Amino acid sequence: MTHARIGIVWNPSKVDQDVLKDAVSVVFGDEQDIRWWETTPEDPGRGMAKEARDDRRDIVIAVGGDGTVRAVAESLAGSEIALGIVPQGTGNLLARNLEVPLNNVQAALERVRDAEPRRIDLGWVSYDGTEHAFAVMVGFGIDAQMLVETDDDLKSKAGWLAYVEAMGRALAGTEMTDITVSVDGENPVAVRGHTMLIGNCGMVQGGIRLLPDAVLDDGKLDVLMISADGPLQWLDTFRSFVWDNGIRRFFAGGDEAVSTESAQHIAVETLSVELETPLVFEIDGEEMGEVTSFDVRVEAGALLVR
Repeated sequence: MTHARIGIVWNPSKVDQDVLKDAVSVVFGDEQDIRWWETTPEDPGRGMAKEARDDRRDIVIAVGGDGTVRAVAESLAGSEIALGIVPQGTGNLLARNLEVPLNNVQAALERVRDAEPRRIDLGWVSYDGTEHAFAVMVGFGIDAQMLVETDDDLKSKAGWLAYVEAMGRALAGTEMTDITVSVDGENPVAVRGHTMLIGNCGMVQGGIRLLPDAVLDDGKLDVLMISADGPLQWLDTFRSFVWDNGIRRFFAGGDEAVSTESAQHIAVETLSVELETPLVFEIDGEEMGEVTSFDVRVEAGALLVR
């Protein structure tokens, strides 16, 4: 990497300052033009990344969890400024999908220094009069309920394994509801279900790929709608995840995601959803409270990443 103006937006609750600064010095040396911005509980990085953008930084490195990465990505969307990621959270979802080194600050910084920049899509979701970017996925149901039901102390000690502990309670707390869906501006249709995930990429903790067709730069968002109700349908759904869209797909390659009666996969550019029952909603792993309606769109090639 030639001489670049670098901005670093870092979350002090996720990484030791001395460790981070030592790694930055080793990887970039003392000749680079580097400015630092520290996130706060009130602002996870949007304002800091906007300042870095206004300061004409060439690269902005987000150091923290998924919330920090999403906030920085939102402010850099549509610009020529590259996003670098030093993952320091529990999920690190975008970093996983980009194959950024985890649990190694120096290796992640070396990836930022050495990687060729590429453009990826960004999703946007609107609800309650606000619009938020997402780099990985949004949704409601089991995935969001797991986030609510997962014990924070256990999550800090056990990482992604804490979500397994929450699965049983999440299943018990998820109920079927009537959903009205409009895909790409077409006429709305009525369906019933309890879980919907809309994603720009599909891998979560433990290498689990919830959205097997999701690609970061295809100009599409992938949707998974689950309506499994009862042991037999759940067995069919899990078989589809593990075998059809997991093991068999891994060895056979190339096939589209397999849908079942209780787990439907589609690709969209826009999606409008109305819920009969308010449900807990999540954005890139962050619980956002309950919603009754939302609109989702993709912005193709919105984000430059390294």
